[in-house]
Amino acid sequence: MDRLKGKVAMVTGAAKGLGAADARVFVAEGAKVIITDVDDAAGSALAAELGDAAEYQHLDVTSEAAWVALVADIMARHGRLDVLVNNAGIVEFGDPETLTEVNYRKIMAVSIDGVVFGTKHAIPAMAANGGGSIVNMASIAAIQGEPTFAAYSAAKGAIDAYTRATAAYSIKNGRGVRANSVLPAGIDTPMVRSLGGKLADLGAAAPVHDNATAMNRLGEPVDVANLVLFLASDESRFITGQSHVIDDGASIIAGSTVPRTDR
Repeated sequence: MDRLKGKVAMVTGAAKGLGAADARVFVAEGAKVIITDVDDAAGSALAAELGDAAEYQHLDVTSEAAWVALVADIMARHGRLDVLVNNAGIVEFGDPETLTEVNYRKIMAVSIDGVVFGTKHAIPAMAANGGGSIVNMASIAAIQGEPTFAAYSAAKGAIDAYTRATAAYSIKNGRGVRANSVLPAGIDTPMVRSLGGKLADLGAAAPVHDNATAMNRLGEPVDVANLVLFLASDESRFITGQSHVIDDGASIIAGSTVPRTDR
């Protein structure tokens, strides 16, 4: 129960879904967790549920100034930052011909801009105490062709590539910061559950699935959180710059990456 004892961890997009699962597992393993989001009500409620080991801070990950202020505050009050989970992300539909500029820029800002700014300001904070671990939430959409989510796929691919760049930078410059990406398939989160409704709003049919294939199974948030925990802990101290697929085999089976959400 002490795999993160004494560590200070920050999770973005942590008010619900995968980020909330990360926060719960981190607290259970001894970390002080800074839950960040733009959903203040849900984030505050989660922090209250988790008790003194957690706190909620509002963070717009698209704003570098907001990152500067929050990391400085964490260092001033806690004296360290050991783990950053760049989890915040959004999904909007749009294929390469119909994608709107508004949706494209929103997806990129929340997903890759948040990772870039978070990484930039977490590295020196972590290095000040000998290093740390950055875990970036990508997706198997980064490695499988998913035309319905063109910009989302691009953003997640960029996150995966930026993770390797971060790891190489840290090694070459002696910063002591490990960086790894996590590429989940469909997980039972509010974001994934919303996909069916968004497809219906667009007048699109739900993907056709074979119920016997693994790709149709929705994973649980804790499945991903347990992997994130391992990458955040010292147990993974010899692992950096790697892409960790967690998809129950979906990426090795031909078919859509869109999971069923009706069961």
